[in-house]
Amino acid sequence: MKIMIVTDAWFPQTNGVVSTLAQTAAWLGRFGHEVRIITPRDFHSVACPTYPEIRLSLLPYKKVKRSILAFSPQALHIATEGPLGLSARRYCLRSGMRFTTSYHTQFPQYLRARFPIPLGASFRALRWFHGAAVRCMVSTASVRRDLAAQGFENLAAWRRGVDTETFKPYPKDFLSMPRPIAAYVGRVAVEKNIDAFLRMPWTGSKIVIGDGPQRARLEKQHPHATFIGYRFGEDLAMHLAAADIMVFPSRTDTFGLVNLEAMACGVPVAAYPVTGPIDVIEDGVTGALDLDLAAAARRALDIDPNACRERALKSGWDICSREFESNLERCEIPAQPKLILASRLVRESALDSASSRSIRPSRTRL
Repeated sequence: MKIMIVTDAWFPQTNGVVSTLAQTAAWLGRFGHEVRIITPRDFHSVACPTYPEIRLSLLPYKKVKRSILAFSPQALHIATEGPLGLSARRYCLRSGMRFTTSYHTQFPQYLRARFPIPLGASFRALRWFHGAAVRCMVSTASVRRDLAAQGFENLAAWRRGVDTETFKPYPKDFLSMPRPIAAYVGRVAVEKNIDAFLRMPWTGSKIVIGDGPQRARLEKQHPHATFIGYRFGEDLAMHLAAADIMVFPSRTDTFGLVNLEAMACGVPVAAYPVTGPIDVIEDGVTGALDLDLAAAARRALDIDPNACRERALKSGWDICSREFESNLERCEIPAQPKLILASRLVRESALDSASSRSIRPSRTRL
């Protein structure tokens, strides 16, 4: 099957959304599908205010439309609510093409952390966006309940996975600093609530693996912590596996893929009992959940690392990608006379050629 995925989140961004889409696309290729991904790399773009790693594509509708027509997907999935996602949604509705979406980020809470935007207004916008899809895929049962309470009616489950070959136990002596070592892994930004981790009482060492707009401020305010920036692949896994616990202080994530990555490394997780962690972390078995983050961190030190690893081994990307595959909706480009279609494409190409280069969407084909 020819599957098209449209996403405003893509490399070089480092986050769970990009990791999820990249892994899923790769596994779909292994299942025998042909996958094409429309990403900001194919468009002129500008940095997103307060989140410069995100690129916002400029006036992308015509190019998105042309990419869809050229590829003729049998299933189309819109992963994000940005300019590319909006353009793909617009084309699908205009042409009568059925599509699916996914809810990766709690935008109402993220926006509220930065600007005085009422949660109700944000949820109305999201209901409008995802309500047009045949299915909106969500990662956990708690996210599904939260969105259902906000009036979402087309929800379907799409779990997250972990690469257990890369994320696995490594020697603890990789890090030489006073123990116990508590690690935070992820973007260093206001919505991640890293202050709660850095302020909590702790007798050992704290490390922050990641980067972002809050790093300079947090390094200055918390000199006792070690900030080591982004790490990737095996290097990330070795840093994470060397910690005694991982602390996940976010209250706004829909899942927190790094929680599974920590468990795969045999590292228990301490977190708040909120949406995301409550579906991933089994309190007292693979980590500790508590409204007192320091208390959760202390309890997590007593968790069996082997139980964490065993839990992660049940969450392979092959299983999660099959779930995504089963949620897709078959679609076809609406029938049009070939001469009319060719004429339209030539005319649109001529109009765009003066200011834009031709698109060549990113392709994953395995």
